[in-house]
Formats: sequence, structure tokens, C-alpha cells
Amino acid sequence: MKLIVGLGNPGRAYEGSRHNVGFEVVDEVARRQQVVFEASPAEARMAKAPGLGPGGALLVKPLTFMNLSGHAVGGLLRYFKVDLDDLLVVADDVYLPLGRLRARRRGSEGGHNGLRSVIEQLGTVEFARLRVGVGRGDTRRDLADHVLGRFDGDERKEIAAAIERAADAAEVFATGGIDQVMNMFNRE
Repeated sequence: MKLIVGLGNPGRAYEGSRHNVGFEVVDEVARRQQVVFEASPAEARMAKAPGLGPGGALLVKPLTFMNLSGHAVGGLLRYFKVDLDDLLVVADDVYLPLGRLRARRRGSEGGHNGLRSVIEQLGTVEFARLRVGVGRGDTRRDLADHVLGRFDGDERKEIAAAIERAADAAEVFATGGIDQVMNMFNRE
């Protein structure tokens, strides 16, 4: 079984924000798989997608807020006995241009508090991640304000296309693994 986690913040106040792109990606995969999110054994919403890859997949949205995402991820990995090789974490990235995808087999948190929390809770950087570029915006603007802000009209169209491609990448991860994702999506 694969565990595909989209990072974000719960609640209406954060819907559509740059920091919630991970949530939007797993929402799109759930829509395609025609599954719904429900309660989970950890502080998260999850959707079981039995038809997604051999062994199926769990789509997860932590409810712990971004900075504590690792608590939900670690809890679900242990509960369902998922190997680290079968974990994909989807997160926003301000250092990538808007709409750009970057998949990696392992790596640092890159300044992302959600990834930092996952690394701290798992005790390793050895898990796959898919970063979705949300751009940095005006460097005079506070970074927290930027990531918690919403996309403007022109950006929304571009990020919607990126969310579609990221959902494609998550589905490829479930069926073929991270190497296949990197080969297909890092070239864009």
C-alpha cells in the first residue's frame, strides 16, 4: 500500500492558499478515484483508493496544521505499517517557479516547516517528496503572508494546471514509484 500525503492547513480560512497546494493535489486524486475523505486513526482525513496501484493507496490530509504534519504522517505510517519507500509527501515550494514540479527520492526540508516536521517525526530524510512551485512573489513581502495568501486570477489558472500534473505524478508514484515520477515530471 502507498501513502500519499498532501500537506496543508485545515479550515476554510486556508482554502485556496499557496500553502494548501498539497491538499488540492490529493483532493484531485481522490476525485479521479471517486473516493471520499473520512476520519483516520491519526489526526488526519484519509481516503482509501483501492484501485490506485497494486495494493491500493491511502490519500491523506493532516489536520495538525502545517508545522506539526509529521505527527499525522508518522502515526499513519506506523498504524498501517507502510514502508518509507511507499510514502510520497506533496508540498508547496516557494523556491520553484509557479507551476513547476520537482520530485525527489529524499532530501532536506528546504525551509518548509511541514517537511521539517515529517523529517523530525520519521527521524530520516529518506522518503519521496513532490514539490509544487508556488513562486516567491515580491521579496519585500513576508514569506508567511505569501504562502498563506491566495493565488491571483492569472496565477490560479497556472496552478490549477500544475495541480492536475501533480495528481498525475501522484498516480504514477502509486503504480510505478518515485523513479518513474522523476523521469516523467522533472523534465517539465
